[in-house]
Amino acid sequence: MTRIIAVANQKGGVGKTTTAINLAASVASRGYRVLLVDFDPQGNASSGVGYPHDKIELSIYDAILGEVTVEDVIRPTEITTLFVVPATTDLVGAEIELIGVERRERYLANALAPVAAAYDYLIIDCPPSLGLLTLNALVAADGVIVPMQAEYFALEGLSALTKTIDKVKNAYNPHLEIVGVVFTMFDGRLSLANQVRLEVERFFGDKVFEANVPRNVRLSEAPSHGKPALLYDLRCAGTTSYLALADELLDRTLIIHAPKQPAAGGS
Repeated sequence: MTRIIAVANQKGGVGKTTTAINLAASVASRGYRVLLVDFDPQGNASSGVGYPHDKIELSIYDAILGEVTVEDVIRPTEITTLFVVPATTDLVGAEIELIGVERRERYLANALAPVAAAYDYLIIDCPPSLGLLTLNALVAADGVIVPMQAEYFALEGLSALTKTIDKVKNAYNPHLEIVGVVFTMFDGRLSLANQVRLEVERFFGDKVFEANVPRNVRLSEAPSHGKPALLYDLRCAGTTSYLALADELLDRTLIIHAPKQPAAGGS
């Protein structure tokens, strides 16, 4: 069974795209076929795996509006089992163009449906907002991973996001669930960080991932080289934390079959 995971948080600067890139790469490094779907108009997930704007000819924008199929848009990366659907700033236009369109919340789900079975995981990088693009991602997904910083204001943002997820689940997608919350830029030496983590654990219980992602210079440098951290510095703390997170995700989502193999003549 293919699992579709949205990495979402309406608060910016929480390491959402960093998590999408490095979680996708880490799961792929375990031998699973992973499709990273960049659904943020900033396109940072695309550039973080080697596709800056000037290298993108077709994007997710073209696919959701039906000009091409998602299969036409998928591109390989340096990791043989990791593929990407890139995004550009054109995606901003989609949010406007879909207003008033019937079943506008299902355009991403419909676009991904023909290719999903070829992958073990689809990981969607959402924009830092709770608008129509994020709604499309939540309708397409069966699980959500929430990256957050261990700060007081992050708790308020988490509450707003969980309410949105509940509304989407009730109205559009009864299979949607929070797979887990992961703390990013975490400094365990700070009492506030530990207090916030305890508060979130009190509410979410074992949905909080054990792996914390620390502040890490090598993790921050990797995107400027168009690489996930594990290709930039395999031994840095950022890489090891995302590999641990990937292993937790694999355990939680219970994919126990052999990783999928590409079809003959496929990507």
